[in-house]
Amino acid sequence: MSTNILVFCETEGGQPRKSAFELLGKATQLASATGGTVSAVVLGDTQLASDAGAVLGTWGASKVYVASGPAFGKYVAGAWVKALAAAITASGANVVLGSAGGVTREAFPRLSARLGAGLAVECTDLRAEGGAIVGRRPVYAGKALVDVKIKSAVALFTVRPNSFPIGAAPGGSATVVAVDAGITEADLDVTVTETLKPATQAVDLTEADRIVSGGRSLKSKESFDAIVRPLAAAAHATPGASRAAVDAGYAPHGDQVGQTGKVVNPSLYIALGISGAIQHLAGMRTSRVIVAVNKDAEAPIFQYATYGYVGDLFEFAPALQKELAKALA
Repeated sequence: MSTNILVFCETEGGQPRKSAFELLGKATQLASATGGTVSAVVLGDTQLASDAGAVLGTWGASKVYVASGPAFGKYVAGAWVKALAAAITASGANVVLGSAGGVTREAFPRLSARLGAGLAVECTDLRAEGGAIVGRRPVYAGKALVDVKIKSAVALFTVRPNSFPIGAAPGGSATVVAVDAGITEADLDVTVTETLKPATQAVDLTEADRIVSGGRSLKSKESFDAIVRPLAAAAHATPGASRAAVDAGYAPHGDQVGQTGKVVNPSLYIALGISGAIQHLAGMRTSRVIVAVNKDAEAPIFQYATYGYVGDLFEFAPALQKELAKALA
């Protein structure tokens, strides 16, 4: 049996997010191994309808299902879940992929209940096995990995950003198919009155390839801004923070990494003055390279660090910043 894969491609500013290309690339590999097809679904304003086929088609989608209009300008769970269900039906997909994040964390469980479909969340790998797709995901705050096989007719997977490399676009084009989800007033039970954009232009933590995070050891917001943010800029990274640093007012909640913040999966994670509480580790343990800086040689984070430095972060960070500025200039 062939596996037909539908990729939910989230957008930002009218353009597909990086995770969309990542998932389309992986979906193309999986479909090739199982003899299936790859399609995409996009929800948004009317401009997306004309652009989606040209952009996503070059990344492997043979069809792009578009639900557009006022109901999809901002995320509203009822309308979006209904549109995703309609796209799944129209595409005949038996596997649906989405990037793990705020939207899918709410929408995919609702979609699972609506369709009676199995759901595997926060996967860090996908593979084809016996004509089916198997997801691998961390459990117990990242202490173990499990393989998930879904037996239902439709299988839903959310994947942590940065789990797969983005290669060159294979080229091609896609047919754009309009999806009429039959949205009613009952589906629009929430009104988005305002969207506040972050002051920084840094890549969102969930998609960042490099992250520099600071902990409570930075002692003040002024120190956090003087140490973490310049180092992040020099490393072409996104600033992050532990919960303790956020609770102390050093950084906004949007910068928080951990179980009660954002789960990240970068290629490089630099932790400055972060002890490594289990709640923080749950949000960043799958990082490929972890650099830990702490004065306490017994800090738990050193057990998971690729490289560790026992010493004063106020001396280490400026020195590293200086070297990175020269190396990455």
